[in-house]
Amino acid sequence: MLELLIAIVILAAVAAWVVRPLSRRAGTGEERVEDPVLAELEARKQAKYREIRDTEQDHAQGKLSPAEFATQDAELRREAIAILREIDAASRKNPSDPASSA
Repeated sequence: MLELLIAIVILAAVAAWVVRPLSRRAGTGEERVEDPVLAELEARKQAKYREIRDTEQDHAQGKLSPAEFATQDAELRREAIAILREIDAASRKNPSDPASSA
């Protein structure tokens, strides 16, 4: 009987721990509406970061010569900077977006 009571208390504690973040977010009264332009730019940024990491890995594995790596890395980083500038510009256009204040 005591084991059952302990199991119920532990289960209740785990359930409260899982539900707590959800109830906080729901209790704010704000619905987070994501700007589709910013979402697309964020996806492009993450993809570009993956490309940069892949290029660095290829270079480390000897698949790219130092010259090829330098050229590709510079180009990918230029493209990433352009995307970051687009994100900055889009965030300034939509200052009410919670993601832009983070």
